[in-house]
Amino acid sequence: MGQKLKIAGWITVGALTGALTTVSLQTAARANMAPLPLEELQQLAAVFGMVKSDYVEPVDEKKLINDAITGMVASLDPHSQYYDKKTFKEFREGTTGRFVGVGIEITQEDGLVKIVSPIEGSPAFRAGMKSGDLITKIDDTAVKGLSLNDAVKRMRGEPGTKVVLTILRRDENRSFPVTIVREEIKTLSVKGKVVEPGYGWIRLSQFQERSVEDFSKKLEEIYKQEPKLKGLVLDLRNDPGGLLDAAVAVSAVFLPENVTVVSTNGQLAESKFAYKAAPEFYRRGNGADTIARLQQSTKGIYKSIPLVVLVNEGSASASEIVAGALQDHKRATIMGSQTFGKGSVQTVRQLGADTALKITTARYYTPSGRSIQAKGIVPDVLVDDTAEGSPYAILRMRESDLDKHLQSGQGSEVKDKALEKEREKAREEAMKRLEEESKKPNSERRPPEFGSDKDFQLQQAIQRLKGLPVLASKTQSERAVAEVKDK
Repeated sequence: MGQKLKIAGWITVGALTGALTTVSLQTAARANMAPLPLEELQQLAAVFGMVKSDYVEPVDEKKLINDAITGMVASLDPHSQYYDKKTFKEFREGTTGRFVGVGIEITQEDGLVKIVSPIEGSPAFRAGMKSGDLITKIDDTAVKGLSLNDAVKRMRGEPGTKVVLTILRRDENRSFPVTIVREEIKTLSVKGKVVEPGYGWIRLSQFQERSVEDFSKKLEEIYKQEPKLKGLVLDLRNDPGGLLDAAVAVSAVFLPENVTVVSTNGQLAESKFAYKAAPEFYRRGNGADTIARLQQSTKGIYKSIPLVVLVNEGSASASEIVAGALQDHKRATIMGSQTFGKGSVQTVRQLGADTALKITTARYYTPSGRSIQAKGIVPDVLVDDTAEGSPYAILRMRESDLDKHLQSGQGSEVKDKALEKEREKAREEAMKRLEEESKKPNSERRPPEFGSDKDFQLQQAIQRLKGLPVLASKTQSERAVAEVKDK
């Protein structure tokens, strides 16, 4: 076993999906592997042999081995994962922000697929599909009964291939088929606008390969429209993470040159590292040139402009890196709800041409040395989802709720039974409210779109930038994990 195994790696800082990856690392050699447990490996081989020979019906050898690897890795933590050929392809698509399909953002309603909006310029957009259209069939398969993921898989395929979608358009009281030719879709992870004279809003929904360039272009547009900008809201709500170097680049837009953005620490020497707000740490694509151009074209305004960062329970990993860095350097006011708490780094190591292992290799720390793992970023100002509060926040899952989650490394967790009982009671009450809410028409229960004039948290962020009073939450408090210090 002294043979050197060379495997390429990428650092990933995505949340649960695992489809959000990052920075290319140097090839890792495993020349000095620890001795293998021969007795246990012999047992594994014996079990494999018995299943192969004694099971009631023949089993596929490759499936047995894949399942064994999958189970071994899944037992570590919620984010480590073995990628077979199919899942590795999906993983790589997720990091680029590109996929082959029809080009629609969708949700589910009454068991059907509802189009939220067609992506501008996509095949669906050109075919005249509209927001609110319902998809009842995909080719010859009825959508009713399919999960949303299954529906997405059926609409995706190879570029140039056709898919027939049967559309129900209620406002026209008609149903009709639409034939669409699949093509590569480029998703946009950045939105932004001037909310009112002097104040801008920019939203990052995911840190992808194209995010830094799109982010810079949008900031340039905001500056051209409003050169006398007085404040900016950076919206990271429901951003599950993505590319680490993209997070560093976004942080560098607002921070002084060369300050620490985030540091990592793990067993491997390569995992003990500090990422700084300097071009050499975000050279993917033309990231360094893009940020330099932005600073020049906007006269460096974003280095000093008053800044509010909006976060919530869906803000994870790379978005927590940005929020933590801006908070520690006192560059921004963090507002919203306590974040997800994914403070671990995953490295993806390719095993073969089309398989890979995503494994947790480090924890990451804010510039002041805080581990966010299972804790999250606590906002400077806690603000509810609406003026009436956050009635369903207790139902949102966070890292500390996940089975086998990694501990923070800054103390061992101790379960507080009284606190857990209190949370369970609150969850039951929230579920009852949710059931009642679900009986209302969809138009009445749809939450306000982020960035709209009904976005309560955005309104409070603008108030903060103006130096006016903010309606802070009266019910939220830091959701701490009870810990005892390691000896």
